[in-house]
Amino acid sequence: MSITFENRETALPLLRERLRDMSDAELLRYGKAAKGLCKDARCPETFKIQQREARDEWRSRHPRVQ
Repeated sequence: MSITFENRETALPLLRERLRDMSDAELLRYGKAAKGLCKDARCPETFKIQQREARDEWRSRHPRVQ
């Protein structure tokens, strides 16, 4: 598992595919790592996108029940 700098246009579909292939446990670890990196105010936008994509993947697997 790695959080990396990636070109947004070419990497976003690859990131989404990689997240879909992760187990729930791997996805949680990835999301927590991205969240930890985003705590710094100088966090690159790339990390914020990766965190958002991980959160979106988690929510697609585990929708909120109202």
